[in-house]
Amino acid sequence: MFADAIIKVGDFTRPIKIISKNYREPAVVPGLATLFFVNDDGCAVTCKHVAQQIIHAQTINKQFAEFKAAVAKVPQDKGRAAAIKKLELVHKMKAGQTAQMKVQFDGAVSNFTGFDINLHPDLDLAIIRFKGFERTLYKGHAVFVKEMAEVRPGDMLCRLGFPFPEFSDFRYDAERDSIEWDGSAGRGNTPRFPIEGMFTRQLADKDGKIYGIELSTPGLRGQSGGPLFTADGRICGMQSATKHLHLGFDMVGEKMMLHGKEHTINNQPFLHVGHCINAEKIKEFLRQQGMEYFEE
Repeated sequence: MFADAIIKVGDFTRPIKIISKNYREPAVVPGLATLFFVNDDGCAVTCKHVAQQIIHAQTINKQFAEFKAAVAKVPQDKGRAAAIKKLELVHKMKAGQTAQMKVQFDGAVSNFTGFDINLHPDLDLAIIRFKGFERTLYKGHAVFVKEMAEVRPGDMLCRLGFPFPEFSDFRYDAERDSIEWDGSAGRGNTPRFPIEGMFTRQLADKDGKIYGIELSTPGLRGQSGGPLFTADGRICGMQSATKHLHLGFDMVGEKMMLHGKEHTINNQPFLHVGHCINAEKIKEFLRQQGMEYFEE
């Protein structure tokens, strides 16, 4: 049903690869989010919570760099350990806290010099505009549904994103205490993953204004910012969040025979549903920011 649409939408949907490391912990943690391009000028949309993480990465890295610079000035004597502890307090460094974070936009644009981010004031929506790039590495661009009335509760829709971080092209340089992207270290790409769902309900804000679409299936971690589309590949929204609806079929202290033995079962089932920002709100924000987009 969605096979052709997934190929079409996949041409302009790209992963946001993220690596991070906590202070005093050696493990590098990979993560993912998604964006999709809306024109040929390097303009993409994603979730606001994803864009804020990208912005926050700059703050985290600056703070850690300042801390390392201060530590480098501490004399190599018996008072060094105590001095470093004082610096940890000053620079707010503690075990378990994210100290480094790096972001990579695979398959987006080549050799860009920077990017601008515009955050929607109310919705989980953001625009990323790449600057100074040589050429685009994506193909085509999003084509939005002309009217949201074309998409109705009961319709089957699909989302595309990158929920499973299987890339390994990174390393930790212990000598420099730095996480790095390293193409020779391992796999660079990571698989995209579609997930379908039925349009169940409209989503409205506290004032009753419609802003989104609920689906009968969850959006997966890493699919945030990914496109929601019809069977013909037109974009009708963007995956934003997953909500958990309590079904009320609780089992508390129930006795059940499992593999020939009696067990006590406790279970509280939930239905996990996807929440998406609809195409009309995305187009409205693009217009406000003077960004070109396409619809049919």
